[in-house]
Amino acid sequence: MTSPCPVCGCNERRSVVAHAIAAAVAEDDLDRAIELGLLEVASCEHCDAACSARVMAAHDERLAALGARERYRARQARLQRRAQERAAARATPAPAATNTAEAASGLPSAAAAALARARARAAERRKP
Repeated sequence: MTSPCPVCGCNERRSVVAHAIAAAVAEDDLDRAIELGLLEVASCEHCDAACSARVMAAHDERLAALGARERYRARQARLQRRAQERAAARATPAPAATNTAEAASGLPSAAAAALARARARAAERRKP
């Protein structure tokens, strides 16, 4: 027994699944269309052009949406990995300076010069 396409009335017997997908797309029930095989099956070649175009447009939109979702998930995973790497880098303590010369070397030149002058004045005050 043939089931005509509910969208265009095509009576091709071998395209029952394609007709069910076309009906689901026409009803805007994309979940059911996907369950029926929207992403895998081609549209009925005997249906009219508008019916086939509607099914193929829904097929292409779903593939584009799935691709976008996959790219989003990959981006989120990449951002998560980078955040974990930054957190791990911050968690490792920096090596401590062993003397004041090493500590001063990390300062900008103006700050290092000011520190040297302050140390010199403090050393003069300690002289007897």
